[in-house]
Amino acid sequence: MKIDILTLFPNSFFGPFAESIVKRAIDGNFVEINAVNLRDYSHDKRGTVDDKPYGGGPGMLLKAEPLTEAIEDIKREDTIVILTTPQGEVFDQKKALELSKAKHLVFVCGHYEGVDERIRETLIDYELSIGDYVLTSGNLPAMVMSDAIIRLLPGVLGDDESSVDESFSDNLLEYPQYTRPEEYRGMKVPEVLLSGNHKKIAEWRKEQSLARTKLVRPELLEKRKIES
Repeated sequence: MKIDILTLFPNSFFGPFAESIVKRAIDGNFVEINAVNLRDYSHDKRGTVDDKPYGGGPGMLLKAEPLTEAIEDIKREDTIVILTTPQGEVFDQKKALELSKAKHLVFVCGHYEGVDERIRETLIDYELSIGDYVLTSGNLPAMVMSDAIIRLLPGVLGDDESSVDESFSDNLLEYPQYTRPEEYRGMKVPEVLLSGNHKKIAEWRKEQSLARTKLVRPELLEKRKIES
């Protein structure tokens, strides 16, 4: 997979993508990531890529010309172009799995008050948000979504079952997990996990997932009913 990220602040991606699973994916040639400076496509020496909105109002908008030229320069036939915006569909594990099957993703990081509407109408395949709140720019959402997608690429986690048996994989939160020692400060590991009975362990984990989801994220159970 190849991921290109159009942004005004490309240096902000160096740290998050230089550690842990994402770094391993890059080093293992599972993914190639490029942070592309949108100012490289500006039409003046100052690197101007924004302007005031027609009709008035606060803030600035990213201009159509540099965005169009940047996207057209980067994209190919199999490209999916994603705009990070609080107005978009909320990104979830299902969308991460869908996008992990793509060959080439381009993230357009929203800035200021957003982008010229003509970009949304002609060049964007998905508008995605990571939640109902507003951030300074689309950089953090692009990082979050890239991380969620990359870890689902076959071979990245080593054991592909690791990504199957996680929270949200079935619209359920993950069950409680324990490791050594068996007892710590009077708290014991549930006996069923020490039993060696894989059927009972699976049943216990399913019950715990359902109970935790019902307590913390009951709306996921409704979503699960609809999708089934």
